[in-house]
Amino acid sequence: MQVRSFSQQLRSVPRRALSWPVTSQEVARRNAILASTALTQRRVELLEVEEFLATYLEKRAAGPALAHRAG
Repeated sequence: MQVRSFSQQLRSVPRRALSWPVTSQEVARRNAILASTALTQRRVELLEVEEFLATYLEKRAAGPALAHRAG
C-alpha cells in the first residue's frame, strides 16, 4: 500500500509543477484586486474628509455664528 501511495505521489509531481504558474498567477491577481479595492476605499475616504474640512473651513471663515448654526 505504501508503494502505491508513493507512486501516486510521484505521478502527481509533474501535474503540480505544471499547474503551479497558473495557481500562482490566480493568487497574485486576487491579491492585486484586493489591494486595488482597499486603495480605492482609502481614496474615497480621503476625498470625503477633504470635502468635509473644506466645507467646515468655509463656514468657519464666513463667521463664527454661521459655523455654529450650520454645525
